[in-house]
Amino acid sequence: MRTAVVVGAGMAGLATAGGLARGGWQVVLLERGERITAPPTALVLWPNGRRALESIDPEGGWSAIAAPLPDGGVRRPDGQWLVAPRGARAGSGPAAVHLEDLYDALVAGLGDNVQVRTGFGVTTIRTGRRQRPAVSDGRTEIEADLIVAADGIDSTVRRALAPESAAVGSGFAAWQAVIPSYRLPELPPEHAAGGETLGAGYRFVSIPLGERAAGRGGVYWVVTAAGAPRPEPPATQLALLRRWFAEWHAPVGELLAATHADDLVPQEVRELRPLPRSYGFPSGPGGVVLLGDAAHAMPHHLGQGACLAFEDAATLRSLVAGAAPGAGLTAAIEEYGRLRRPRTTSVVRQTRRMSAVVQARGRLALRARDAALSHMRPRLLGAPAPEWTPPE
Repeated sequence: MRTAVVVGAGMAGLATAGGLARGGWQVVLLERGERITAPPTALVLWPNGRRALESIDPEGGWSAIAAPLPDGGVRRPDGQWLVAPRGARAGSGPAAVHLEDLYDALVAGLGDNVQVRTGFGVTTIRTGRRQRPAVSDGRTEIEADLIVAADGIDSTVRRALAPESAAVGSGFAAWQAVIPSYRLPELPPEHAAGGETLGAGYRFVSIPLGERAAGRGGVYWVVTAAGAPRPEPPATQLALLRRWFAEWHAPVGELLAATHADDLVPQEVRELRPLPRSYGFPSGPGGVVLLGDAAHAMPHHLGQGACLAFEDAATLRSLVAGAAPGAGLTAAIEEYGRLRRPRTTSVVRQTRRMSAVVQARGRLALRARDAALSHMRPRLLGAPAPEWTPPE
């Protein structure tokens, strides 16, 4: 039986391991932590991500965990519309998913062909023209026909194979939180759809999660601010956010007031510069591929990081479906890089343009941003062009 090792049991690793296992691979899924846990936040599942998940696992029941995302429009901090809502989105539009629900669905889809090993932090990778690739934690070496690096922006595997690509700060800090429904303030209908607000170097996005999310429903919000991450404890950072946004239109202040310090997930926004020269590295009869943030970590201004990772997983699954170790598998690994790098490069370029919009400051820059915003609307929260469909 063909064998694969997937390094990293985040969203990308779980989706990849399950997809390969359903294609007949024997998979070992390695996780550095002592258990697989979902971050206590949510994400927007754009149509490309939804199609990728359905391609990876057609029986995954994704509709049961995804709440359709209304178009809440874009405002200025004083509440004035920059882009008015355009009514209900079509059923094939974006959806909000709580990460606890997504992780549960991905873990449930692993199947019997996946062996999960926690507490295994990969420290080295071995490749060579005449040998199967292998990873090691310094004590145990695991060899396979295919190794998938889904170990995030600080990927040990990527650093060994593509040292030219480094994780750097994007000039932004971000905060996320989910407020469960029982703690939500009463929101008038015009605010219940969520939406986003752009200020001078600040962005606030709120997204309703539907009634079923993680059994609690609620609202997911994200704040992005130009500058370095804050060193203070979460309670102090939350007080700072409330002060920064005190004069912003409703319900920004109300949502921050309903947030508890232990809901808050602060993070530094980082990206890879430059992107790796390749995403596929043949080794002996197989090789190594980079996937998700290990391949193309980017600022989350377009909300496309997870969706691109699911595209990676769906593309890899399709390409290696009938590939036997040897010339067939090495060709599939090279084709994976050929297909994925242009796609991700295009989305990263769009994300960096969006960074300039979010970071705009000063009267003239803000006027130029507001004037251009209507033309950027299709890309503002996601929806990259060109559209993506799973490979046959």
